[in-house]
Amino acid sequence: MAHEKFQSCIDACYACATECDHCAVSCLQEQDVKSMARCIKLDMDCAQICRVAASYMARGSEFAQVICRVCAEICEACGEECAKHSMDHCQRCAEACRRCAEECRRMAQMA
Repeated sequence: MAHEKFQSCIDACYACATECDHCAVSCLQEQDVKSMARCIKLDMDCAQICRVAASYMARGSEFAQVICRVCAEICEACGEECAKHSMDHCQRCAEACRRCAEECRRMAQMA
């Protein structure tokens, strides 16, 4: 079954989406919200693509590999942006994004 073959990537995608959601909401609570705009936007993009990638893998879609390549690219951009900010929520998000990007690249190569 496809979902078992890609379970570590599916798990990384869901974990990343959760961290991105938390980061976006936390960024909205920061004093200078305007300076967090790109972080928030990328958090939202990343969370959504991670959930899409996980669902494509879970059902064994023929497009899962393509979606995971895109997911890795977005995760990398989000992780780089989050890493620029010193807040704990951004640092945790950056780490989750790096893990997810790595898992998605691995999945795309083995599919």
